[in-house]
Amino acid sequence: MSLAPLDADQTAARLPYPELARAIADMLAELRAGTATAPPRIALPVGDAGGGAGTLLVMPACNRELVMTKNITVHPDNPRRGLPSILGEVVVADAHTGRRLALLDGPTVTGRRTAAVSLLAAQRFAPRPDGELLIVGAGVQALTHLEAFIAGLAPRRVWLHSRTAAKAGALAVHARALGTEAQAVDDVRAVLQRVSMVVTVTSSLAPVLPDLDSGLWRDDHFIAAVGAFRPEMCELPPALCRAASASGRLLADTLFGIEDEAGDLLQAGIDWATVQPFEQAILAADALRARGGSPLVFKSVGYALWDLAACVLASAALAPGAAGAA
Repeated sequence: MSLAPLDADQTAARLPYPELARAIADMLAELRAGTATAPPRIALPVGDAGGGAGTLLVMPACNRELVMTKNITVHPDNPRRGLPSILGEVVVADAHTGRRLALLDGPTVTGRRTAAVSLLAAQRFAPRPDGELLIVGAGVQALTHLEAFIAGLAPRRVWLHSRTAAKAGALAVHARALGTEAQAVDDVRAVLQRVSMVVTVTSSLAPVLPDLDSGLWRDDHFIAAVGAFRPEMCELPPALCRAASASGRLLADTLFGIEDEAGDLLQAGIDWATVQPFEQAILAADALRARGGSPLVFKSVGYALWDLAACVLASAALAPGAAGAA
């Protein structure tokens, strides 16, 4: 395998969403078996003399065959500078020798593996995964989640909402080009009762969804809350988080770092003992789907093992057999 860097398109070509969701499911099994491990990620505020204008994220992980490190920076104001919000790379190496095997595009790995995690969660936990989908947000993660859910679930219709209506409209055009009915919507309340799945992918500091007492929520709603990765960020109403916690329907992709990063849950005062980790919850998916009491909330903060799953899949595509058994 060559160490020549793969650009965004080359990286994406090796990470198709349905296959990546399956690779993440395999990685969950490795996590339960203890053959894959990753420490909590390092999140370092950078820019403006450490004032938090941006964040450096360093995420290592390994299994029996591969070791990888992802280094990315997140600067929300970068689009105003003509730069992507997320920049970085993923270095993949042989776990036995340390020999570098591949250099993947970091933002592409991040976007696709995050969407694939949400896709896997919807496939396993959503009571009505064949229903309609609402995506709140219109950035890179909105795009990858749109593509992932269309590729892996084929929702009947997609609704898109953003503070910038033109961006939501552009995503709707993209969805229709992929063969799915789609439409931008000015108010999420107008469509909430007809959709069965909701994905939030914003950096909002205030809830972007209606509160629990709005009368718009059902037990068969599935919510993937993805955007809030810092304590001050908050996409979900606190009462909605507390209801999911009380009913045993509050899940997280990982418990590593959640107490420091999941602003939605921090601001809701959630008891962390009530948050169910992905690797265990997926074993009880049928029971969680059937259980009532609140919408099912899946909180995603990101975990290096999902990047490792992407590395396993990409490495296998580059050189069959190089990644070993996952």
